[in-house]
Amino acid sequence: MEMVRLQKYIADCGVASRRKAEELIQQRRVKVNGTLVTEMGIKVSDADLVEVDGKVIKPENKKVYIMLNKPSGYVTTVKDQFGRPTVIDLLKGVRERVFPVGRLDYETTGLLILTNDGDFAYKMTHPKHKIEKTYLATIAGIPTDEEISRFERGLKIEDYITAPAKLKIITKKERTCVVEVTIHEGRNRQVRKMCQAIGHPVLSLKRISLGKLTLGNLAEGNWRELTRDEVKSLLSL
Repeated sequence: MEMVRLQKYIADCGVASRRKAEELIQQRRVKVNGTLVTEMGIKVSDADLVEVDGKVIKPENKKVYIMLNKPSGYVTTVKDQFGRPTVIDLLKGVRERVFPVGRLDYETTGLLILTNDGDFAYKMTHPKHKIEKTYLATIAGIPTDEEISRFERGLKIEDYITAPAKLKIITKKERTCVVEVTIHEGRNRQVRKMCQAIGHPVLSLKRISLGKLTLGNLAEGNWRELTRDEVKSLLSL
């Protein structure tokens, strides 16, 4: 029987992404064959009894890939400790246990992928793949050419400097404008922090594409399964 790392096994069971599975282990919420796991590096197989929060888990046989148009007011987690609605609440009719690939802020809307395929989620979120994410943002004021240039070269935010990005003005109003922002990093609230750093805070934010995958005409709050070609396209990036 094939032995795999515990965090990969948890991801293959559709419980959480590999990174989130590592957090579950660190939080002492995982048992293997009745023994609480307290350190990383353990390997398991299908012959082992693995429990998360007291529930036995098994790998999912059917791999599911879902695109959701996330509305504002939902958290991008499977469960929320404060009882807020989660994106899982929107997946009516989905029998398989799935988890979000990456995350969108509570207020941010748009394209979000959910799956039970741990390997797929790992490839989509690992920084080395540099998958482009494009957003439409309504921001306060209108950026100058110099501010756009700073944004695109990279900005110092907290303790890091952002990678080169793209910012294009789409429409202008008297005191606001709509811009298209493309990044390939996935740091917490990165687009909002970058816009704030050039003096133009975000008023609303929507992700419209991930790689070649676009939101299209999928209505807010609705979801659909990705086609086989769409999954292959994402994996090829």
